[in-house]
Amino acid sequence: MVNGKYWNEKIETLPSEEIRKHQLQKLKEQVKYCYANSVFYHKKFESVGLKPEDIQTFADLQKIPFTVKADLKENYPYGMVAANSDEIVEIHASSGTTGNPIVGAYTKNDIDIWQELMARSIYAAGGRPWDVIHIAYGYGLFTGGFGFHYGAQKLGARIVPIGGGMTQRQISLMNDLGVTILACTPSFAVYLAEIMAKAGVDPKKTFKLKCGIFGAEPWSQQIRQRIEKELGIEAFDIYGLTELCGPGVSVECSKHEGLHVWEDQFIVETIDPDTGESLPDGQEGELVFTALCKTGLPVLRYRTRDISKVTREKCACGRTHARMLRVTGRSDDMLIIRGVNVFPSQIEFAVMQFSELASQYLIVLDRPGALDTFLVKVELTEQAQNNTQLDIAKLKYSIQKRIHIITGLSADIEVVKPNELPRTEGKAKRVLDLRKGKM
Repeated sequence: MVNGKYWNEKIETLPSEEIRKHQLQKLKEQVKYCYANSVFYHKKFESVGLKPEDIQTFADLQKIPFTVKADLKENYPYGMVAANSDEIVEIHASSGTTGNPIVGAYTKNDIDIWQELMARSIYAAGGRPWDVIHIAYGYGLFTGGFGFHYGAQKLGARIVPIGGGMTQRQISLMNDLGVTILACTPSFAVYLAEIMAKAGVDPKKTFKLKCGIFGAEPWSQQIRQRIEKELGIEAFDIYGLTELCGPGVSVECSKHEGLHVWEDQFIVETIDPDTGESLPDGQEGELVFTALCKTGLPVLRYRTRDISKVTREKCACGRTHARMLRVTGRSDDMLIIRGVNVFPSQIEFAVMQFSELASQYLIVLDRPGALDTFLVKVELTEQAQNNTQLDIAKLKYSIQKRIHIITGLSADIEVVKPNELPRTEGKAKRVLDLRKGKM
């Protein structure tokens, strides 16, 4: 229903029991497909004595071994591909900053599904065929740019495929072309807002922007509030992984009460990240996804390392698919500082409590001797910098106290001038860990 409340009303409002029936049927088919066509999964099943006919109920899902990132890295580039080589029409990949990149191999079927999911996602966030969508995610091997491009194309919207970089030009084009939807990382949205403010541009008065769809990195409610205030838009969270398809696995609707997981294509679970034990809905844990219809490079029970919780209560928007709450961090991004587990998102939450501070921060860890040093660099806003009455020592003490309340650790605080911390036009770099090699 292109002009209605949903992009695909039949699927998006399917009764829960129908969703589960569909998922179980697709799970059985996908397990058979993987066993017959994937050398990797055939060996994995054989190693635990599992046959496709053993999967008859949802409880049997637990019999399937987890798939982890190391599996994809070790089988780089095509070791986990299940389709014939001539059926693969597109390749995407992660950055591969540590070892082999994660490769996503797509058949025509996979691209069609991805395009449908992205059209649903953009529509759920308010996108319509008459919108102008500014895609500032990177194009190329990264899935962000092409994912939004495919979805906007199916939606019938006007596309501005700007990609990353050229910040000043992006701002000019957003105004000149009448952009209504911004798609980029949340950190780049903050950066755009900063550059606009420095240039004396008020997007709320001069632009036609109505909303932004942001993903590819964890971001807090405080960052959302800053983006919405400074750009004058409604901000939506979108989630995805190269391993699953790219963006479009789940997205927020206008109610902003979690991200709708498109359950006709994915089964979502939560597990204890330490034990692998399955957790009930509503309990925070690591997200695990099974792609139900992927044919190029299928994944069963993939451990994402993303920490969230899942609810299956029907949303007020009318959609019936499960919702995952905002990702609070990644279990593999967790920092161990002086024996205490700390997530960068906890530091962000503390920093964002202070109106004197910009959204940029940097956690610097080192071990010059026997103990870790824990430094948090924060940046003043322009307004705070010009406030002659600001007591920096008092501000540092307040920040230090807030971080201690949240983490139980004492951090050194360094307050720097506006724009001193490095910016990025992609994913934000929040941690500088100098302890490597000193452990």
